[in-house]
Amino acid sequence: MPGEFYIENKAERLSLKGIEDAVAALEAELDTVTIQTDKLAGQSPVEGPVTADWQVAETDVVSIGAAGIRNKIHDLTLSIHNLAGTQITIRLYKAVNGIERKVYEQVFDAGTDPSGLAVINGSWAIHNILRVTLQSNNAADNGKSVDYDYMLEAM
Repeated sequence: MPGEFYIENKAERLSLKGIEDAVAALEAELDTVTIQTDKLAGQSPVEGPVTADWQVAETDVVSIGAAGIRNKIHDLTLSIHNLAGTQITIRLYKAVNGIERKVYEQVFDAGTDPSGLAVINGSWAIHNILRVTLQSNNAADNGKSVDYDYMLEAM
């Protein structure tokens, strides 16, 4: 038949070196893909409490990320269950062209708003530090604990 060739009574030695090299190259590519897809699972959740004098001044709750490291933050939740202020101000700061800028501000009421605040609910890419602060208008909030919880994914 056209395109088919037959060699009769000829025993040739066939080298598998080319196939072995191709399999090794594919395994290396598979390792690269595995590393990228493993990132999709995200890093371990980070959570903890911070105690501060929230009414005295705007105070850091947590700093997320690191300079020059790319991450996606998928969730940032703060708990104001221990606070009593009617004006709990949450602010987020990040570097914009090398200068830290306020990029988010929202005021909550500890008496009427949910005690768990989903400050970031979705995906937000960061490549530097995201600084989270809180300030209360009630002196009774000084010395109280504010809980935080966030989830990052390396990019």
